[in-house]
Amino acid sequence: MEDKHSSTCFFTGHRSIPRSEMSSLTAAIDETVEELIDWGIDTFVCGGAVGFDTLAACRVVVAKKRHPEIALYLVLPCRDQTAKWRSAYDIALYQRLKGLADSVEYAAETYSSGCMHLRNRMMADMSSVCVAYYNGGSGGTAYTVRYAREHGIRLINLYEKQKNMF
Repeated sequence: MEDKHSSTCFFTGHRSIPRSEMSSLTAAIDETVEELIDWGIDTFVCGGAVGFDTLAACRVVVAKKRHPEIALYLVLPCRDQTAKWRSAYDIALYQRLKGLADSVEYAAETYSSGCMHLRNRMMADMSSVCVAYYNGGSGGTAYTVRYAREHGIRLINLYEKQKNMF
């Protein structure tokens, strides 16, 4: 998948999610995925990072049980992404999601200073919608949201949406 597709959405967000927001964010992801399926989105792309990426990928896996026509694509920054991860749980979940994905693609063979940004651009360039969990700060999520906006990709920010759900 190299071209922008009107039926593809990607997720980007922070690695740290406050426990107090986990339930409402999960509900917001579920609701948004259902809405996107209604809009004709059938491919969901995640980047494999701990936090929002992993949560979004897990929720797409759950949605696939109700909607077997949708696909989960993982676009990962490098083959050794988990090399410095400390949590055995996070590594096991990452491996499980790779096994459940319909496609796994790598931005680079090994880690480099630019592989995360390259992965983020790859996900954006194949998508027409970006679902973000972005609190307005700086970092990789800010870079990716800005890139998506600059390239005319529709943005849905769940950081704002989930605060208004309940």
